[in-house]
Amino acid sequence: MASKVSPSCRLVFCLLISAAVLRPGLGWYTVNSAYGDTIVMPCRLDVPQNLMFGKWKYEKPDGSPVFIAFRSSTKKSVQYDDVPEYKDRLSLSENYTLSIANAKISDEKRFVCMLVTEDNVFEAPTLVKVFKQPSKPEIVNKAPFLETDQLKKLGDCISRDSYPDGNITWYRNGKVLQPVEGEVAILFKKEIDPGTQLYTVTSSLEYKTTRSDIQMPFTCSVTYYGPSGQKTIYSEQEIFDIYYPTEQVTIQVLPPKNAIKEGDNITLQCLGNGNPPPEEFMFYLPGQPEGIRSSNTYTLTDVRRNATGDYKCSLIDKRNMAASTTITVHYLDLSLNPSGEVTKQIGDTLPVSCTISASRNATVVWMKDNIRLRSSPSFSSLHYQDAGNYVCETALQEVEGLKKRESLTLIVEGKPQIKMTKKTDPSGLSKTIICHVEGFPKPAIHWTITGSGSVINQTEESPYINGRYYSKIIISPEENVTLTCTAENQLERTVNSLNVSANENREKVNDQAKLIVGIVVGLLLAALVAGVVYWLYMKKSKTASKHVNKDLGNMEENKKLEENNHKTEA
Repeated sequence: MASKVSPSCRLVFCLLISAAVLRPGLGWYTVNSAYGDTIVMPCRLDVPQNLMFGKWKYEKPDGSPVFIAFRSSTKKSVQYDDVPEYKDRLSLSENYTLSIANAKISDEKRFVCMLVTEDNVFEAPTLVKVFKQPSKPEIVNKAPFLETDQLKKLGDCISRDSYPDGNITWYRNGKVLQPVEGEVAILFKKEIDPGTQLYTVTSSLEYKTTRSDIQMPFTCSVTYYGPSGQKTIYSEQEIFDIYYPTEQVTIQVLPPKNAIKEGDNITLQCLGNGNPPPEEFMFYLPGQPEGIRSSNTYTLTDVRRNATGDYKCSLIDKRNMAASTTITVHYLDLSLNPSGEVTKQIGDTLPVSCTISASRNATVVWMKDNIRLRSSPSFSSLHYQDAGNYVCETALQEVEGLKKRESLTLIVEGKPQIKMTKKTDPSGLSKTIICHVEGFPKPAIHWTITGSGSVINQTEESPYINGRYYSKIIISPEENVTLTCTAENQLERTVNSLNVSANENREKVNDQAKLIVGIVVGLLLAALVAGVVYWLYMKKSKTASKHVNKDLGNMEENKKLEENNHKTEA
């Protein structure tokens, strides 16, 4: 419906003072915009054919209008009113759609599109709503720790720069916290920035913690309304250090070992299950009624077997809250008799004992010159082969590194003993004389020969093993000689001699010469016989040759006669 205007009135003046009418069927229209975006408001009126111009205005809280944009239908020109808050922010299109850049909270108003003809003014109102998403909530002013069974401020959850204001909710391990008298208290407050008109909301939480809150996450969220409806943003999780008193004490040995042996260093560590843990304890050692005040550790160095016993620790102010442990210090003793270097004479008796004393059953191993023996050594009558380095070794298998060993170096001495033997070569041309020597330290062997015409062809020594070795020479005597073997060490000098005869050797040589002469004579006779036989053979061969030639001539003559006879018959 249009309002009538007197023809005598000037049109523009009348428009300003006349009462505009709403187009039938148009109701309230709301445009939602995000803070900082561009607000777009269509006019929502059908443009009449006799339109003169269009204008946009907004209404103040008291209802008075403020015109902000004008567009003529004939000149197609746009004019913006001098309104400071909308300077350089407005844009009016040909279809009279108004756009406002960089939406602000102050733009949340009632705007009106006006289309003016010669006799009517049509209006279409639009309500602008501006929304600002709040910042992600965060927990600030956090308590450095919480104590069990005490109502204490946990922290503040704050969310900034929202419009409209949001609502904060607290959570423990994902479950909503509601106020409970004496256990949960929540205080909410909001502030508005005078310049931006944005809200900052804060929620403070007081909470009474228990041991069940250890490692439990606390979070908060802010719920707000935006152009597309209600949304929620969550903070990061926070885990608080919960203080609680010690209810149990434990004691342990460091470093942990299966077994402790003499000479080890051990450390006792006492722990309380409170938070923060106790820093000092009382330590009680075996045989000492008075406790020792120390930090949570107490070290014993180079422990001995008398350190075996019960050890205890307790809280400083609560002696009845204690813990104990039993420590066994293992030991191993070995005694070898005799030990070190021992020198005995051959044939002597030497008893040997290896005595073991230990905290547990120990194994014993005997070694001689790094070779394991089947049993412990026993010497009723010493021999040279008994000399050597003996080791008695023992160990506790259950205790790592607990071993003991003692050694005996046995030296068996003896004066040189000589035995001489003779061996004749099968040819009878040489003799081997052997001087067998036994003694320790190793005797030196010297040879001497009495007589003339003897030559030493070879000398040789065997290895020295178990106090024995020999020296031998090979000789070819032309007459009887005497060989003397002298053996000498630090204990004594021993001499032995052996006569060697040359008769047997000469007879064999003569026999061999006679045999050779016989062989030579035999060979000469055989050669002579062979020559006579050969001469007779050659003579007989010549006579036979003559008879053969004569027979061959007779054969040829007969052949010629037969040929002549055949010719005559023809």
